[in-house]
Amino acid sequence: MANKSAPQLIGSNGDSLREAFGKALTAVAASRPEIVVLDADIAGGTGAHHFRKAHPKRFFQFGIAEQNMMAAASGMAAVGLIPVVTTFAVFCYRAIEQARLSIAYARRNVKIVASHPGLDVGPDGGSAQALEDLAAFRAIPGMTVISPADPLEMSLAVRSILDFDGPVYMRTGRSPAKRVFGDNHKFEIGKGQILRQGSDVTIVACGVEVARALSAAEQLAVDGVSARVVNMATLKPIDTELLTRCALETGCMVTAEDHNVHGGLGSAVAEALVQSAPCPIEFIGVKDLFGQSGEPEELAEVYGLTAPYIAAAARRVIDRKMSHVRKAA
Repeated sequence: MANKSAPQLIGSNGDSLREAFGKALTAVAASRPEIVVLDADIAGGTGAHHFRKAHPKRFFQFGIAEQNMMAAASGMAAVGLIPVVTTFAVFCYRAIEQARLSIAYARRNVKIVASHPGLDVGPDGGSAQALEDLAAFRAIPGMTVISPADPLEMSLAVRSILDFDGPVYMRTGRSPAKRVFGDNHKFEIGKGQILRQGSDVTIVACGVEVARALSAAEQLAVDGVSARVVNMATLKPIDTELLTRCALETGCMVTAEDHNVHGGLGSAVAEALVQSAPCPIEFIGVKDLFGQSGEPEELAEVYGLTAPYIAAAARRVIDRKMSHVRKAA
């Protein structure tokens, strides 16, 4: 009889992204002895506990010493290992210097996987809610930045980053996550996907905001608004070709992320389009504020990240688009 507790490669419906990460990593590592995991005393909170149980000799405990952990990962990568550094997203800030110099500057093949990002952290409050991590790591030269949307995509992204040669920063998530994608979903670093076709506006989202973007598109459809939804799991390098095509075809954009509106997905989309296909853009995200304690869905409502806010932003940006059209006429 199969062992029901054995980790599976594909995250199940309702898994948190951190649990999907831990299960997928453990399964892939069974045939990849070069993969090791570095932990900062929080394996139970990052999903790395699955790896610790299955591969204890390849699990390294650094305690609360994130700077040392990042530097050690660089050394391990230098001798051919593939280190996966795991901690909470806010604790990565302590080790930005080591991530920048020891890993990115040295071009080490290290994967930094951070749980508890954004308002999804919930009751732990503003001090624990990383709303700046995508901006910080996106700004580091040579760093690939990824934020998957559901347990299946997380599992596929784990395999992709382990096959990819170079430093990666990837977000997971704390809360249970429903499946957004079907079993035939494909993940490729640097590529976005159109999840829903539409002609009036494009909504570009990452992470937990993808499900909300799809809900917003359904709400808009009731009023006759045709919204295209794009999953942009890779923020860097971003899929400029897809963004340009969507901007030219729909004429306006909304971006949605569980992150500060400065420096994350919205900034990445705007930077790409200003050089290829400038168009009106509305940004859904935390408006340059720290978070507070509360349940994730409650906080998403307070900070304007839920589907109705995305739909309202879509209506505003369509109005801006039409205003530009009228002026041009």
